[in-house]
Amino acid sequence: MTEPAAAPAPVLHRCVENLRLMGIAEGISFLLLLGVAMPLKYAYGMPMAVRVVGSLHGLLFVTFLALLSHAGIKRDWSPLTSLGFLGASVIPFGFLLVDGKLKRERSAP
Repeated sequence: MTEPAAAPAPVLHRCVENLRLMGIAEGISFLLLLGVAMPLKYAYGMPMAVRVVGSLHGLLFVTFLALLSHAGIKRDWSPLTSLGFLGASVIPFGFLLVDGKLKRERSAP
């Protein structure tokens, strides 16, 4: 029985880079939701802002989770590593921590 071949290096780096870019987009959408849409809703009675930005953020967050799962499998991360990235993604400005770690991960063999 033969063992499956390891994924080529460009695929490994691409999945981490995709996760990194999606993390930035998701993090910015989270900040927009908290810093722009929520004040518009509660201070100025514009609930549509939360509906629009919240929907976009939800889509980006679900995509981030899918990419996190994919990268975790491809890079053979421990469950704690993936949970750490997930935990940082739900904290405002946490995406900056994730970005730094993923930049280092991207350059790892």
